[in-house]
Amino acid sequence: MGSPLRALCRLVTYLSLTFALMPVQALFLAVGSRRAKTLPTTFHRMCCGILGLKLEIRGTRVSHGPTLFIANHTSYLDITVLGAATHGSFVSKAEVKDWPLFGWLARLQRTVFVDRGARDPSAQRDEIARRLEDGDDLILFPEGTSSHGNGTLPFKSALFSAASIEVRGRPVVVQPVSVTYTRLDGMPLGRNLRPLYAWYGDMDLASHVLNVMALGTATVVVEFHPPVSPPDFPNRKALARHCESVIANGIASALSGRALPAPMPA
Repeated sequence: MGSPLRALCRLVTYLSLTFALMPVQALFLAVGSRRAKTLPTTFHRMCCGILGLKLEIRGTRVSHGPTLFIANHTSYLDITVLGAATHGSFVSKAEVKDWPLFGWLARLQRTVFVDRGARDPSAQRDEIARRLEDGDDLILFPEGTSSHGNGTLPFKSALFSAASIEVRGRPVVVQPVSVTYTRLDGMPLGRNLRPLYAWYGDMDLASHVLNVMALGTATVVVEFHPPVSPPDFPNRKALARHCESVIANGIASALSGRALPAPMPA
């Protein structure tokens, strides 16, 4: 499905843009320029145009940081989508750091790499705390892996330990965000076609990327749900359940095309 010529044109354009901006971002990071926080957003927005991703933004993104965005994870495309919709850096599993190209890009976007199998997560929590105290927004995928895109996998409450951090004596703002791939060239993406964009399980990455680049224009609904404050929840498990429920509701709403009642905080 899709056009091989379109895939080739998109691949060449994407790589040309990427390799042109990578040294620029590296220079911004080296000299401590404030543009190191904004260039990735510009890059991701340009990539959305190259890859045929049309974003439909719903809700209101928190504009006063630092904010911990909690999102569902369907594909590597989520990085481009959320990178275009926010000014945040990502919290990612440590092995991504060693991936060809994607690992370089992750480091240039100041990704926080975490070893989810570490016995003592305090060092990772401290790094997240430092970044939040510096005023950075961070994006966390609490499912721990990507899914089929028709709903969410269970959220891992351990990954919400960062939400307990206080920045300058105030709780971190937590905002759930749902990302849903809904249409291809204006036609609804049904359950069977959503894996055209979802990347999970043992799917081959290279062939999946080329197939995505061959497709037409995808509509991606990005919904920013009402932010919450961690102290309003009895523990991080309750916070994780709330975010999972809100995001699952957002996905269902985007897929059905109608608004659904929003879950209340626990």
